[in-house]
Amino acid sequence: MKEVRIDGNSLTIEEVVEVARNNAPVALTEESVEKIHRARKVVDDFVQEEKVIYGITTGFGKFSDVVISKEEAKQLQKNLIMSHACGVGEPFEEEISRGIMLLRANALAKGFSGVRLETIQTLIDMLNKGVHPVIPEKGSLGASGDLAPLSHMVLVMMGMGEAFYQGQRLAGEEAMKKAGITPIELTSKEGLGLINGTQAMTAVGTLCYYDAMILMKTADIAGALTVEALRGITDAFDLRLHQVRPHAGQIHSASNMLKLTEESKRTTRQGEVRVQDAYTLRCIPQVHGASRDALEHLKKKIEIEINSVTDNPIIFADTKEAISGGNFHGQAMALAFDYLGIAIAELANISERRIERLVNPQLSGLPAFLTQKGGLNSGFMIAQYSAAALVSENKVLAHPSSVDSIPSSANQEDHVSMGTIGARKARSILSNAQSVVGIELMAAAQAIDLDGEEKPGRGTLAAYESLRQTLPALGEDRVLYDDIQISTNAVASGQIVKAVESVVGEL
Repeated sequence: MKEVRIDGNSLTIEEVVEVARNNAPVALTEESVEKIHRARKVVDDFVQEEKVIYGITTGFGKFSDVVISKEEAKQLQKNLIMSHACGVGEPFEEEISRGIMLLRANALAKGFSGVRLETIQTLIDMLNKGVHPVIPEKGSLGASGDLAPLSHMVLVMMGMGEAFYQGQRLAGEEAMKKAGITPIELTSKEGLGLINGTQAMTAVGTLCYYDAMILMKTADIAGALTVEALRGITDAFDLRLHQVRPHAGQIHSASNMLKLTEESKRTTRQGEVRVQDAYTLRCIPQVHGASRDALEHLKKKIEIEINSVTDNPIIFADTKEAISGGNFHGQAMALAFDYLGIAIAELANISERRIERLVNPQLSGLPAFLTQKGGLNSGFMIAQYSAAALVSENKVLAHPSSVDSIPSSANQEDHVSMGTIGARKARSILSNAQSVVGIELMAAAQAIDLDGEEKPGRGTLAAYESLRQTLPALGEDRVLYDDIQISTNAVASGQIVKAVESVVGEL
């Protein structure tokens, strides 16, 4: 597996996924090592000279006016981590924990934080040897960075807290011992340098974005399969229409619809069966395209954030300065992840309405609820209920977190982003949306089975055949939650996208 070399400037979203999910090894570049040493020397000089600098020779937050002696510097940093490890709730999945560790190491590798090389290397060793801190998912305001989540990460570096190691949840000290890693003793600036940042929200949001791009492509595929199931009109996807309203995402989705339905014997032209289709078919490019544009915006914001310095104060080795600012504030990501959740929710909203068109005989011309013996069998009746429940839940979850703020630290930190909540909500919306699109794929494939012998297009046929490899058509009623899970897994894993792109190229 290819090693991911970090320098704080060039980490990609794909590399985050490789490290978080596939355990790709991580190493620092030589250039970053040099920058780390230079910044650290500046911090050591500050301590020796007893300069009054926030978080190095002072307390934190409201205690920023309390001066700390150099003799107390180590105890200050240890106390910071212990007191700030106040997370609650279930722990993040190990892939999220790995993402947090990678992003924090990459930010420190940029050489503006003043954390020692051996401290950063300890974090990288934990990644490479599979020591994953137990990090509760709740407790961050997303403004002084993700203080509580990152403190739980650092506890394990110190031989405290808890960690997952080789499938076991262990005391942090035991996990480090089993992995052959020596815990660190933090010194001046290091505790603050490790926890003052946006890495928890950004790790959650980055992985959510990556999965949302897979969902985006799958939504186009599911929509195209439904168009064919309902003998939809392809004139609405004519690229000339979309080029006179040239939103990039809209043009992309329209192009996908044509690519997916190419060579189809099931689609129609305007006037052959009906003059116009309902919006959920006709406006797929406009609706899906808007979400695609939102994801493109998200990509740019994430690429900036994963290669940024987000702690405080920031050390400028060239001029030997420590400047206090607000780079830890998560507003840029908070707005972005709220947008991400809304964009994903809309993919599910329109998908659920297409499911309704498939199961409703008044709209489809197909057997009611896609079953041949209606009455005795209920077919897809309640599958549509489930989809409706999921999109309704998403509408609640899509309320933006970033419009909320609550003062903290005795009103010193009087505006916060709630970005970590926004990222977590986006993941919940994503999970729901994957199930909704999975149900649409099931229903569209069933509708095609019920309606004639004509073949779907090249792309949609590949999707249909991929689904049918693990999920047979529904004849008599059977327990459907297993089917829904199979189809949802096919969506989330990218199985459907891979099968289609192997035939028609990248969507």
